[in-house]
Amino acid sequence: MTTKTRLTGLAAALLCGTALAPAAMAEDVIVFHNWSSGPEVAALNVLKDDFEAMGHTWTDIAIPHDTGSNVSLLNLVTGGNPPNVFLESSPGFYRDLADMGLARPLTDWYEENGYLEHLPSSVIESITVDGEIMKIPTAIHIDGMVYYNMDVAEQVGVDPESWGSLEDMFADFDTIREAGVVPIALGAQQWQIGYLAHAIAASVAGPEFYNAIYGGEVNPEMIDSEEMRLTLDWLRRFQQAADEGSVNRDWNVTTNMVITGDALMQIHGDWMKGEWSAAGLTAGEDFGCMQIPGAMAVPVTVDAWGILGDQSEEMDAAELDFASVVLDPEVQARFAAEKGSTPVRLDAAGEIDACSQAVLGYLEDPEHQVANPHTMVDADWQSSLWDVLFNYWSNPDMTADEAIEQMQTNYDLILG
Repeated sequence: MTTKTRLTGLAAALLCGTALAPAAMAEDVIVFHNWSSGPEVAALNVLKDDFEAMGHTWTDIAIPHDTGSNVSLLNLVTGGNPPNVFLESSPGFYRDLADMGLARPLTDWYEENGYLEHLPSSVIESITVDGEIMKIPTAIHIDGMVYYNMDVAEQVGVDPESWGSLEDMFADFDTIREAGVVPIALGAQQWQIGYLAHAIAASVAGPEFYNAIYGGEVNPEMIDSEEMRLTLDWLRRFQQAADEGSVNRDWNVTTNMVITGDALMQIHGDWMKGEWSAAGLTAGEDFGCMQIPGAMAVPVTVDAWGILGDQSEEMDAAELDFASVVLDPEVQARFAAEKGSTPVRLDAAGEIDACSQAVLGYLEDPEHQVANPHTMVDADWQSSLWDVLFNYWSNPDMTADEAIEQMQTNYDLILG
Protein backbone atom coordinates (compact mmCIF):
# COMPACT_ATOMS: atom_id res chain seq x y z
CA MET A 1 0.00 0.00 0.00
CA THR A 2 1.39 3.45 -0.90
CA THR A 3 1.93 6.25 1.62
CA LYS A 4 -0.79 8.24 -0.14
CA THR A 5 -3.24 5.35 0.24
CA ARG A 6 -2.40 4.95 3.94
CA LEU A 7 -2.97 8.66 4.55
CA THR A 8 -6.26 8.52 2.64
CA GLY A 9 -7.40 5.58 4.73
CA LEU A 10 -6.41 7.38 7.96
CA ALA A 11 -8.38 10.46 6.95
CA ALA A 12 -11.39 8.30 6.16
CA ALA A 13 -11.20 6.56 9.51
CA LEU A 14 -11.03 9.84 11.40
CA LEU A 15 -14.00 11.21 9.49
CA CYS A 16 -16.06 8.08 10.11
CA GLY A 17 -15.04 7.72 13.72
CA THR A 18 -14.26 4.03 13.11
CA ALA A 19 -11.07 1.98 13.15
CA LEU A 20 -9.41 0.96 9.93
CA ALA A 21 -9.99 -2.55 8.67
CA PRO A 22 -6.98 -4.86 8.51
CA ALA A 23 -5.02 -4.95 5.28
CA ALA A 24 -6.86 -6.83 2.57
CA MET A 25 -5.59 -9.32 0.02
CA ALA A 26 -5.87 -6.73 -2.70
CA GLU A 27 -6.56 -3.00 -2.24
CA ASP A 28 -8.01 -0.86 0.53
CA VAL A 29 -10.59 1.20 -1.39
CA ILE A 30 -11.93 4.43 0.11
CA VAL A 31 -15.62 4.88 -0.72
CA PHE A 32 -17.31 8.28 -0.30
CA HIS A 33 -21.11 8.50 -0.15
CA ASN A 34 -23.92 10.49 1.48
CA TRP A 35 -26.45 7.75 2.15
CA SER A 36 -27.72 7.12 5.68
CA SER A 37 -31.34 5.90 5.67
CA GLY A 38 -32.11 2.27 6.44
CA PRO A 39 -32.85 1.25 2.84
CA GLU A 40 -29.79 3.15 1.56
CA VAL A 41 -27.43 1.46 4.02
CA ALA A 42 -28.92 -1.97 3.29
CA ALA A 43 -28.33 -1.39 -0.43
CA LEU A 44 -24.75 -0.25 0.19
CA ASN A 45 -24.10 -3.44 2.10
CA VAL A 46 -25.09 -5.45 -0.97
CA LEU A 47 -22.27 -3.76 -2.89
CA LYS A 48 -19.84 -3.91 0.01
CA ASP A 49 -20.32 -7.63 0.65
CA ASP A 50 -19.83 -8.57 -2.99
CA PHE A 51 -16.88 -6.24 -3.41
CA GLU A 52 -15.08 -7.50 -0.29
CA ALA A 53 -15.75 -11.08 -1.45
CA MET A 54 -13.26 -10.27 -4.24
CA GLY A 55 -10.55 -9.72 -1.61
CA HIS A 56 -10.64 -5.93 -1.38
CA THR A 57 -11.37 -3.80 1.68
CA TRP A 58 -14.13 -1.17 1.64
CA THR A 59 -13.49 1.84 3.90
CA ASP A 60 -16.30 4.37 4.26
CA ILE A 61 -16.27 8.11 4.23
CA ALA A 62 -19.95 8.66 4.96
CA ILE A 63 -21.15 12.27 5.10
CA PRO A 64 -24.99 12.13 5.16
CA HIS A 65 -26.41 14.87 2.96
CA ASP A 66 -28.64 16.26 5.73
CA THR A 67 -25.88 16.79 8.34
CA GLY A 68 -24.82 20.24 7.19
CA SER A 69 -21.19 19.05 7.21
CA ASN A 70 -18.73 21.06 5.15
CA VAL A 71 -16.59 17.96 4.45
CA SER A 72 -17.42 17.81 0.77
CA LEU A 73 -16.08 15.54 -1.91
CA LEU A 74 -14.30 18.44 -3.58
CA ASN A 75 -12.72 19.41 -0.23
CA LEU A 76 -11.25 15.92 0.06
CA VAL A 77 -9.89 15.97 -3.49
CA THR A 78 -8.33 19.42 -3.32
CA GLY A 79 -7.05 18.70 0.19
CA GLY A 80 -4.99 15.80 -1.10
CA ASN A 81 -7.07 12.98 0.38
CA PRO A 82 -9.39 11.98 -2.48
CA PRO A 83 -11.48 8.83 -2.11
CA ASN A 84 -11.08 6.12 -4.73
CA VAL A 85 -14.81 5.69 -5.33
CA PHE A 86 -17.44 8.36 -4.84
CA LEU A 87 -21.20 8.71 -5.16
CA GLU A 88 -21.50 11.77 -7.39
CA SER A 89 -23.64 12.65 -10.40
CA SER A 90 -22.81 16.31 -11.10
CA PRO A 91 -21.04 16.68 -14.45
CA GLY A 92 -19.23 19.74 -13.10
CA PHE A 93 -17.36 17.61 -10.58
CA TYR A 94 -16.02 15.33 -13.31
CA ARG A 95 -14.86 18.35 -15.27
CA ASP A 96 -13.05 19.56 -12.16
CA LEU A 97 -11.37 16.16 -11.85
CA ALA A 98 -10.28 16.36 -15.49
CA ASP A 99 -8.75 19.79 -14.88
CA MET A 100 -6.76 18.27 -11.97
CA GLY A 101 -5.63 15.24 -14.00
CA LEU A 102 -7.65 12.88 -11.79
CA ALA A 103 -10.48 11.89 -14.13
CA ARG A 104 -10.99 8.24 -15.06
CA PRO A 105 -12.88 7.87 -18.36
CA LEU A 106 -14.70 4.56 -18.67
CA THR A 107 -15.92 4.55 -22.27
CA ASP A 108 -13.52 1.86 -23.47
CA TRP A 109 -14.21 -0.33 -20.43
CA TYR A 110 -17.98 -0.13 -21.06
CA GLU A 111 -17.58 -1.02 -24.71
CA GLU A 112 -15.18 -3.90 -24.05
CA ASN A 113 -17.57 -5.44 -21.52
CA GLY A 114 -20.78 -4.91 -23.52
CA TYR A 115 -22.61 -2.94 -20.82
CA LEU A 116 -24.12 -0.21 -23.00
CA GLU A 117 -26.60 -2.47 -24.78
CA HIS A 118 -28.24 -3.28 -21.43
CA LEU A 119 -28.74 0.34 -20.26
CA PRO A 120 -31.69 2.69 -21.02
CA SER A 121 -30.86 5.71 -23.15
CA SER A 122 -31.46 8.18 -20.30
CA VAL A 123 -28.96 6.27 -18.15
CA ILE A 124 -26.28 6.43 -20.83
CA GLU A 125 -26.97 10.13 -21.28
CA SER A 126 -26.68 10.79 -17.55
CA ILE A 127 -23.35 8.96 -17.12
CA THR A 128 -21.72 10.72 -20.07
CA VAL A 129 -19.79 13.97 -19.60
CA ASP A 130 -18.47 15.82 -22.64
CA GLY A 131 -18.56 12.72 -24.80
CA GLU A 132 -16.90 10.33 -22.32
CA ILE A 133 -18.61 7.88 -19.99
CA MET A 134 -17.43 8.90 -16.53
CA LYS A 135 -19.90 7.28 -14.11
CA ILE A 136 -21.08 3.88 -12.94
CA PRO A 137 -24.89 3.88 -12.60
CA THR A 138 -26.21 2.00 -9.59
CA ALA A 139 -29.93 2.84 -9.37
CA ILE A 140 -32.78 4.40 -11.28
CA HIS A 141 -35.49 6.50 -9.71
CA ILE A 142 -38.28 8.28 -11.55
CA ASP A 143 -38.56 11.78 -10.09
CA GLY A 144 -42.31 12.13 -10.62
CA MET A 145 -43.97 8.86 -9.70
CA VAL A 146 -47.41 8.61 -8.09
CA TYR A 147 -47.48 6.27 -5.08
CA TYR A 148 -50.89 5.67 -3.58
CA ASN A 149 -52.43 3.70 -0.74
CA MET A 150 -54.67 1.05 -2.30
CA ASP A 151 -56.84 0.63 0.80
CA VAL A 152 -57.44 4.38 0.95
CA ALA A 153 -58.29 4.51 -2.76
CA GLU A 154 -60.94 1.83 -2.18
CA GLN A 155 -62.19 3.61 0.92
CA VAL A 156 -62.71 6.96 -0.82
CA GLY A 157 -64.05 5.36 -4.00
CA VAL A 158 -61.46 6.47 -6.58
CA ASP A 159 -59.30 4.52 -8.98
CA PRO A 160 -55.96 6.28 -9.67
CA GLU A 161 -55.24 3.88 -12.53
CA SER A 162 -58.26 5.31 -14.36
CA TRP A 163 -56.78 8.82 -14.50
CA GLY A 164 -55.67 9.68 -18.00
CA SER A 165 -54.48 13.19 -17.19
CA LEU A 166 -53.76 15.59 -14.35
CA GLU A 167 -57.20 17.10 -14.99
CA ASP A 168 -58.74 13.69 -14.25
CA MET A 169 -56.70 13.41 -11.07
CA PHE A 170 -57.60 16.85 -9.75
CA ALA A 171 -61.27 16.26 -10.60
CA ASP A 172 -61.36 13.58 -7.87
CA PHE A 173 -59.84 15.76 -5.15
CA ASP A 174 -63.16 17.03 -3.76
CA THR A 175 -64.45 13.46 -3.45
CA ILE A 176 -61.29 12.48 -1.59
CA ARG A 177 -61.50 15.47 0.77
CA GLU A 178 -65.15 14.75 1.53
CA ALA A 179 -64.04 11.32 2.76
CA GLY A 180 -61.71 13.03 5.26
CA VAL A 181 -58.48 12.25 3.43
CA VAL A 182 -55.79 14.59 2.08
CA PRO A 183 -55.76 14.01 -1.70
CA ILE A 184 -52.04 14.51 -2.20
CA ALA A 185 -49.29 14.71 0.40
CA LEU A 186 -46.70 17.36 -0.45
CA GLY A 187 -43.52 18.42 1.31
CA ALA A 188 -42.85 22.10 0.73
CA GLN A 189 -39.09 22.20 0.96
CA GLN A 190 -37.17 23.94 -1.79
CA TRP A 191 -35.63 20.79 -3.25
CA GLN A 192 -38.96 18.93 -3.18
CA ILE A 193 -40.67 21.78 -5.03
CA GLY A 194 -37.79 21.81 -7.51
CA TYR A 195 -38.24 18.10 -8.19
CA LEU A 196 -42.00 18.43 -8.47
CA ALA A 197 -41.57 21.30 -10.94
CA HIS A 198 -39.29 19.43 -13.32
CA ALA A 199 -41.51 16.34 -13.07
CA ILE A 200 -44.47 18.51 -14.06
CA ALA A 201 -42.46 20.07 -16.90
CA ALA A 202 -41.61 16.66 -18.36
CA SER A 203 -45.16 15.45 -17.90
CA VAL A 204 -47.24 18.32 -19.29
CA ALA A 205 -44.78 20.24 -21.50
CA GLY A 206 -42.82 17.32 -22.93
CA PRO A 207 -39.18 16.38 -23.54
CA GLU A 208 -38.34 19.13 -26.03
CA PHE A 209 -39.27 21.89 -23.59
CA TYR A 210 -37.75 20.00 -20.66
CA ASN A 211 -34.39 19.62 -22.36
CA ALA A 212 -34.43 23.27 -23.43
CA ILE A 213 -34.66 24.32 -19.77
CA TYR A 214 -33.02 21.45 -17.87
CA GLY A 215 -30.62 20.01 -20.46
CA GLY A 216 -26.97 20.64 -21.14
CA GLU A 217 -27.68 23.62 -23.42
CA VAL A 218 -30.39 25.99 -22.14
CA ASN A 219 -32.51 27.68 -24.83
CA PRO A 220 -33.43 31.14 -23.49
CA GLU A 221 -36.31 31.45 -25.96
CA MET A 222 -38.16 28.71 -24.06
CA ILE A 223 -38.11 30.57 -20.75
CA ASP A 224 -41.02 32.76 -21.83
CA SER A 225 -43.10 30.16 -23.64
CA GLU A 226 -46.51 28.55 -23.50
CA GLU A 227 -44.88 25.42 -22.12
CA MET A 228 -43.28 27.34 -19.23
CA ARG A 229 -46.59 29.00 -18.41
CA LEU A 230 -48.35 25.64 -18.50
CA THR A 231 -45.75 24.23 -16.11
CA LEU A 232 -46.12 27.17 -13.74
CA ASP A 233 -49.91 26.99 -13.87
CA TRP A 234 -49.83 23.34 -12.81
CA LEU A 235 -47.28 24.06 -10.10
CA ARG A 236 -49.68 26.68 -8.72
CA ARG A 237 -52.54 24.19 -8.74
CA PHE A 238 -50.45 21.73 -6.75
CA GLN A 239 -49.57 24.48 -4.28
CA GLN A 240 -53.23 25.30 -3.82
CA ALA A 241 -53.97 21.61 -3.18
CA ALA A 242 -51.32 21.30 -0.43
CA ASP A 243 -52.45 20.79 3.16
CA GLU A 244 -51.43 23.29 5.85
CA GLY A 245 -48.80 20.98 7.29
CA SER A 246 -46.83 20.78 4.05
CA VAL A 247 -44.47 23.66 4.86
CA ASN A 248 -40.91 22.35 5.32
CA ARG A 249 -42.15 18.76 5.74
CA ASP A 250 -39.50 16.13 5.01
CA TRP A 251 -40.17 13.83 2.08
CA ASN A 252 -40.20 10.64 4.17
CA VAL A 253 -42.60 12.17 6.70
CA THR A 254 -44.78 13.04 3.74
CA THR A 255 -44.54 9.45 2.49
CA ASN A 256 -45.63 8.25 5.92
CA MET A 257 -48.85 10.24 5.57
CA VAL A 258 -49.73 8.00 2.63
CA ILE A 259 -48.53 4.82 4.32
CA THR A 260 -50.70 5.50 7.40
CA GLY A 261 -53.75 6.52 5.35
CA ASP A 262 -53.85 10.23 6.17
CA ALA A 263 -53.33 10.98 2.48
CA LEU A 264 -54.20 9.08 -0.68
CA MET A 265 -50.97 9.64 -2.62
CA GLN A 266 -47.65 11.37 -3.06
CA ILE A 267 -45.88 12.50 -6.22
CA HIS A 268 -42.16 12.35 -5.62
CA GLY A 269 -39.04 10.40 -6.47
CA ASP A 270 -39.71 6.70 -6.25
CA TRP A 271 -36.99 6.22 -3.64
CA MET A 272 -40.08 6.50 -1.41
CA LYS A 273 -40.66 2.84 -2.26
CA GLY A 274 -37.99 2.04 0.30
CA GLU A 275 -40.21 3.55 3.01
CA TRP A 276 -43.12 1.35 1.96
CA SER A 277 -40.94 -1.72 1.90
CA ALA A 278 -39.46 -0.90 5.31
CA ALA A 279 -43.04 -0.74 6.64
CA GLY A 280 -43.57 -4.31 5.45
CA LEU A 281 -45.87 -3.34 2.58
CA THR A 282 -45.86 -4.82 -0.92
CA ALA A 283 -46.04 -3.09 -4.29
CA GLY A 284 -49.15 -4.05 -6.21
CA GLU A 285 -50.88 -5.35 -3.08
CA ASP A 286 -50.73 -2.57 -0.48
CA PHE A 287 -49.66 0.35 -2.64
CA GLY A 288 -49.83 1.24 -6.28
CA CYS A 289 -47.32 3.22 -8.33
CA MET A 290 -47.55 4.85 -11.71
CA GLN A 291 -46.22 7.76 -13.71
CA ILE A 292 -47.99 11.11 -13.53
CA PRO A 293 -51.29 10.61 -15.39
CA GLY A 294 -50.90 11.46 -19.06
CA ALA A 295 -47.15 12.05 -18.76
CA MET A 296 -45.42 12.94 -22.02
CA ALA A 297 -42.07 11.96 -20.45
CA VAL A 298 -40.60 10.88 -17.13
CA PRO A 299 -37.46 12.41 -15.59
CA VAL A 300 -34.92 9.77 -14.58
CA THR A 301 -32.60 10.15 -11.62
CA VAL A 302 -29.56 7.91 -11.92
CA ASP A 303 -27.57 7.42 -8.74
CA ALA A 304 -24.04 6.97 -10.00
CA TRP A 305 -20.51 6.39 -8.78
CA GLY A 306 -17.26 7.74 -10.12
CA ILE A 307 -13.74 6.40 -9.70
CA LEU A 308 -10.46 8.24 -9.31
CA GLY A 309 -7.93 8.38 -12.10
CA ASP A 310 -4.12 8.61 -12.03
CA GLN A 311 -3.86 5.61 -9.67
CA SER A 312 -1.56 2.62 -9.51
CA GLU A 313 -2.41 -0.28 -11.79
CA GLU A 314 -3.48 -2.27 -8.73
CA MET A 315 -5.84 0.42 -7.45
CA ASP A 316 -7.22 1.06 -10.92
CA ALA A 317 -8.02 -2.64 -11.22
CA ALA A 318 -9.71 -2.59 -7.81
CA GLU A 319 -11.81 0.40 -8.84
CA LEU A 320 -12.88 -1.44 -11.97
CA ASP A 321 -13.73 -4.45 -9.81
CA PHE A 322 -16.06 -2.14 -7.90
CA ALA A 323 -17.62 -1.00 -11.16
CA SER A 324 -18.15 -4.60 -12.28
CA VAL A 325 -19.90 -5.42 -8.99
CA VAL A 326 -22.25 -2.44 -9.36
CA LEU A 327 -23.20 -3.41 -12.91
CA ASP A 328 -23.59 -7.13 -12.32
CA PRO A 329 -27.20 -8.02 -13.33
CA GLU A 330 -27.79 -10.16 -10.23
CA VAL A 331 -26.34 -7.54 -7.88
CA GLN A 332 -28.50 -4.93 -9.60
CA ALA A 333 -31.67 -6.81 -8.65
CA ARG A 334 -30.61 -7.33 -5.02
CA PHE A 335 -29.47 -3.73 -4.64
CA ALA A 336 -32.75 -2.38 -6.07
CA ALA A 337 -34.81 -4.58 -3.74
CA GLU A 338 -33.05 -3.10 -0.71
CA LYS A 339 -33.01 0.54 -1.80
CA GLY A 340 -36.46 0.69 -3.32
CA SER A 341 -35.00 1.63 -6.69
CA THR A 342 -35.20 0.18 -10.18
CA PRO A 343 -32.20 -1.65 -11.65
CA VAL A 344 -30.25 0.31 -14.24
CA ARG A 345 -29.86 -2.83 -16.33
CA LEU A 346 -32.81 -3.80 -18.47
CA ASP A 347 -31.74 -7.42 -18.05
CA ALA A 348 -31.34 -7.41 -14.25
CA ALA A 349 -31.44 -11.00 -13.00
CA GLY A 350 -33.75 -11.53 -10.07
CA GLU A 351 -37.16 -10.70 -8.68
CA ILE A 352 -38.33 -7.26 -9.81
CA ASP A 353 -41.28 -5.76 -7.93
CA ALA A 354 -44.39 -4.31 -9.56
CA CYS A 355 -43.21 -0.71 -9.33
CA SER A 356 -39.85 -1.42 -10.92
CA GLN A 357 -41.57 -3.44 -13.65
CA ALA A 358 -43.69 -0.36 -14.42
CA VAL A 359 -40.59 1.86 -14.51
CA LEU A 360 -38.72 -0.49 -16.83
CA GLY A 361 -41.78 -0.46 -19.07
CA TYR A 362 -41.68 3.35 -19.29
CA LEU A 363 -37.95 3.21 -20.08
CA GLU A 364 -38.39 0.91 -23.06
CA ASP A 365 -39.28 4.03 -25.06
CA PRO A 366 -36.25 6.34 -25.50
CA GLU A 367 -38.56 9.23 -26.37
CA HIS A 368 -40.46 8.91 -23.09
CA GLN A 369 -37.52 9.65 -20.77
CA VAL A 370 -35.39 12.65 -19.86
CA ALA A 371 -32.43 12.92 -17.50
CA ASN A 372 -32.53 14.46 -14.03
CA PRO A 373 -31.29 18.08 -14.24
CA HIS A 374 -28.45 17.46 -11.77
CA THR A 375 -26.74 15.19 -14.28
CA MET A 376 -27.07 17.62 -17.17
CA VAL A 377 -27.50 21.29 -16.43
CA ASP A 378 -25.21 24.07 -15.14
CA ALA A 379 -25.38 23.91 -11.33
CA ASP A 380 -25.80 27.69 -10.89
CA TRP A 381 -28.68 27.76 -13.39
CA GLN A 382 -30.33 24.83 -11.65
CA SER A 383 -29.97 26.56 -8.28
CA SER A 384 -31.48 29.75 -9.66
CA LEU A 385 -34.48 27.82 -11.01
CA TRP A 386 -35.06 26.28 -7.59
CA ASP A 387 -34.96 29.75 -6.01
CA VAL A 388 -37.53 31.17 -8.40
CA LEU A 389 -39.83 28.14 -8.29
CA PHE A 390 -39.77 27.99 -4.49
CA ASN A 391 -40.52 31.71 -4.26
CA TYR A 392 -43.38 31.20 -6.69
CA TRP A 393 -44.73 28.32 -4.61
CA SER A 394 -44.33 30.17 -1.32
CA ASN A 395 -45.98 33.39 -2.51
CA PRO A 396 -49.46 32.71 -3.95
CA ASP A 397 -49.60 36.31 -5.19
CA MET A 398 -46.56 35.89 -7.42
CA THR A 399 -47.59 35.64 -11.06
CA ALA A 400 -46.18 33.47 -13.81
CA ASP A 401 -45.00 36.65 -15.56
CA GLU A 402 -42.98 37.64 -12.49
CA ALA A 403 -41.45 34.16 -12.20
CA ILE A 404 -40.50 34.17 -15.89
CA GLU A 405 -38.96 37.64 -15.59
CA GLN A 406 -36.79 36.43 -12.70
CA MET A 407 -35.70 33.39 -14.71
CA GLN A 408 -34.77 35.56 -17.68
CA THR A 409 -32.71 37.86 -15.45
CA ASN A 410 -30.94 34.87 -13.91
CA TYR A 411 -30.22 33.41 -17.33
CA ASP A 412 -28.59 36.63 -18.47
CA LEU A 413 -26.42 36.74 -15.32
CA ILE A 414 -25.43 33.05 -15.32
CA LEU A 415 -25.46 31.82 -18.92
CA GLY A 416 -26.03 34.87 -21.09
